[in-house]
Parts: sequence; C-alpha cells; structure tokens
Amino acid sequence: MRSSRMPLVAIVGRTNVGKSSLFNRMVSQRQAIVAEEAGTTRDSVYGRVTTDQGDFSLVDTAGLKSPDDEFEASIQDQISEAAAVADIILVVIDATTMLADEDRRVAKLAHKAKVPLILVINKSEGGKFDAQEFERLGIKTAAQTSATQNRGITELIALISRQIKPAKPAADSDVLKIALVGRPNVGKSSLFNSLAKQSKAVVDDVAGTTRDVNRTQLEYSNRDVEILDTAGIRRPGKIGRGIEKFSVLRAVEAITEADVAVLVIDATEPGVTLDQKLAGIIKDAGKGLILAINKWDLIDKDAFTHDEFMPKLRRHFQHVPWALATVTSAAGRQNIERLLELALGVDVQRRLKIATPRLNRWLGERVNHHPPAGFKRVHPKLKYITQTGTRPPEFAIFGSNARVIHWSYVRYLERELREEFGFQGTPVRILFKEKAS
Repeated sequence: MRSSRMPLVAIVGRTNVGKSSLFNRMVSQRQAIVAEEAGTTRDSVYGRVTTDQGDFSLVDTAGLKSPDDEFEASIQDQISEAAAVADIILVVIDATTMLADEDRRVAKLAHKAKVPLILVINKSEGGKFDAQEFERLGIKTAAQTSATQNRGITELIALISRQIKPAKPAADSDVLKIALVGRPNVGKSSLFNSLAKQSKAVVDDVAGTTRDVNRTQLEYSNRDVEILDTAGIRRPGKIGRGIEKFSVLRAVEAITEADVAVLVIDATEPGVTLDQKLAGIIKDAGKGLILAINKWDLIDKDAFTHDEFMPKLRRHFQHVPWALATVTSAAGRQNIERLLELALGVDVQRRLKIATPRLNRWLGERVNHHPPAGFKRVHPKLKYITQTGTRPPEFAIFGSNARVIHWSYVRYLERELREEFGFQGTPVRILFKEKAS
C-alpha cells in the first residue's frame, strides 16, 4: 500500500458493461445535486469518493482518452496502467449477457496485476444470472450493482473500504507540492530543470522521455517546495509498449499528491482537446491550477499578441475560468520564478477560511438579489451556509428542495463567492443539504 498519497481504485472492463455509469454513481454519492455544466469539453474520468473511514481516488481507465480518438484504450493498456499505480482494481462485467471471451481476457490480465481485485457484476437489477458462471473468472470478492438504478453502490464502496485503508485528511504540511503535467514535448522537463536550477530530469529531443515522476525539493520565499515532473500524457492510440503506457495514471497519481498542478501547454498548439481534459481532471481532483503557456519564445509577437492570445485561450478552458495563466519559456527562463509565485498565491487561496456569520450575510444578500427559481410548484429555499473544508475550499448550503436548483444557479453562487472572497486558482465545491422547514 502506498501511504504517501490517497489510495487509488481503477475501473476496468470491456465496452458496454457500464463502467462510466458506475463511476458516476460512486463519485456522486456525497453530493445532493450534480451540476451538468454547459460548455464543458470533457468527460469525468477522475473522482474522489468519501467514506466514514476516509477517502479514496477513483479512475475510469476507459475514459483516459482524447475525445478526438475513435477508440478506447485497449483492455491490455487499461489494466497495465492500473497495475502500475492502483491499489485495487474493479473488474466490471454485464450481468445481462453471457460471459464473453473479452471478459475472460480482462479477468486473466487483472490477475497478473498482483493487486486486490473486486468483481463488479453490473446491470444486476433483474437478479437472473448464473453466479457460478461468474465464479469461473477466479475473482473471489464480488459485488452486485445496478448503476442505472443506483443499487449496490453503497455496498460496493463499503467493500472497497474494507479491502484498502482509505486516506484520512492529510495533516497540514508546510511543504508545497507542485505537479507539472501535460502532453509530451510541451517542455515540462525543461521547466522542471529551470525551476530546480539543476538537471535532475532526463531531457532530449524525443517526445515523452520522462517516464516516471521525477522529484526535486527547493526553497522559495522561505517555503519548502517539492516539484513533481510527470511523464507526458499521450492519446491511448499513441501510447507505446513498455513503461510508457503507464504514464497516464502516473500523472493522475502525481495530481492527486500535489497541492497545485501546473498544466504545461504548447503556445503553438493552445486549443488541444486533451489539454482541456487534463484541466478537468485537475479540477475534479480539487487541486489548484495554473496554465503555463510554454514555448512563448517561438511565437511571432508584437505589442498586442499577449492581450489577443489570452482571451482565445480562456475560451478553450471555460470549464476552469478560475485557473491562473502565464506565459513561459524554459529555454529563455521567462517567468520561471513567476510560476512559483503564482503557486504560493494559489496555496494561500486554497487555505482561506471564511467566518460563518460573514458567509451567511453574503448568502442572504445574493438570494435576495437573485432568488433560485422553482420547478413545478417546488421552490427551493436556501437558509444558511457554512464552510466545511479547505484545500480545496468547500461549502455546505442548507435549505429545502435543493434538488431542484439548476446548475446555472450553482454557477451564479460560485461566481459571486469568488467575487466576494477570492479563491483565485483553486476549484470551489458547493454542496447542498436538505434542511426541513
């Protein structure tokens, strides 16, 4: 068991067995409503599951692909990546169909991973299936679920909690961890070397030469800082055989461990869909986010280039409007220290704690100015708010009929919350809890 970070649970299985539906059910258990935000360009593949015993990370390996790809990562690549870093693997099968050869292949590969396995018999709402047939897969621990009907999810989470030791909230550490993530050949390792002022990472002209998480520690502004340089994330169709195919989950692992993630973007390719998806993973992980537009020295510039470039970039990252951004050049050492300054500032924002009376005055003013709309004679009433966590900042709003609040109103509250209190560079979580009248 890796004690240095939150336990990671990976979901694998052939297509059409309900992996993504299962993932969505598991990560949304703690939320009263799930906002379907307009304008997002990514599907969730990373989530955090909270239990009474602690938290664990959940990754849907089939979703670790660019939306531009016409195919999912192969089963072998899914399981190879999961085996590299996961603490437990969920092998998902479809209870409504006979076992396919692909199911048997998944189970065979999963057994080679040498990590604990749980067989998830999904779509089991009908209750008519041959349990003995599934037992032939050789996975002793099993759970029956129906993701579409939200059955067996709580039991599955409890089973996982018994199999691994979920992470308790981390102690307040003074070491700021910064993860450099991004696609291959965008200059992460060069930035790493510039930040560390020493060549501990291997850098050459071949894309993807960083194959693991490299680390270095330094002191900046009287603060201990650890820099994590991750392997470049390729689209699954371009992931080579050997150790490179472990790069995606290793990057997810580093994001989970970090306080702030620097998403390194090639200034000559600012609108790549996979970059947008990585930003979404960082947001879902609850980490601070800085967009580093690297290789700025390769752009033909005039006095207006920067001011014209940034609004275009922001349109590509509408799902993380709170992220900070700066241009960099590892080759020219442009804004290298600026990255550290921004990261320290984001860390301060992530630790902000707002007093409950001040929050309630704010909520009352916003609700009076713009009350939440009702739906079919059901009208939500928001009564009070309290901050329930930091890193990232988390707030619970208590009221009645919160289930009918539209995602646009959640976005309104978050925008107003940031306008009043800050929280630049960090995601903010707003949960709604029912409070009887």
